[in-house]
Amino acid sequence: MSDKHLQLASILMDIEKELRDLELWQRHTPASDKLDSMQPFAIDTLTFPQWLQFIFIPRAYELIEARAPLPRNCGIAPMAEEYFRSLEINSDTLIIHLRVVDQVLAG
Repeated sequence: MSDKHLQLASILMDIEKELRDLELWQRHTPASDKLDSMQPFAIDTLTFPQWLQFIFIPRAYELIEARAPLPRNCGIAPMAEEYFRSLEINSDTLIIHLRVVDQVLAG
C-alpha cells in the first residue's frame, strides 16, 4: 500500500470522527435513489455531510482496500467551505481535514 493510501485512510478516520463530533453523522442510509445522483457532490439529493458519509468515504476506502489509483484532483475543501459558510456550525477542523485530503491527492 502506498504512502498516499495510508495518509488517506488516516485522514478519513479523522473526517468521520469530526462528523460525529459535529453531530452530522447519520445512523440511517438515505434511500438508494438519493445516492445515485449524477451531480457533483450529489448536491441535488444529499447534504454535503451526507455525501461525505455515504459516498465519498466509502468510495475512498474501496480505492484504498483495492490499492487502486487515487484521483489526482478532488477539490473537496472549497465545497465544504461553501456549504458551511451560512451554517452556525464550527466546521473549521473538518475543513482542515478536507484540505489535507485535497493536498494528499494532489501531491
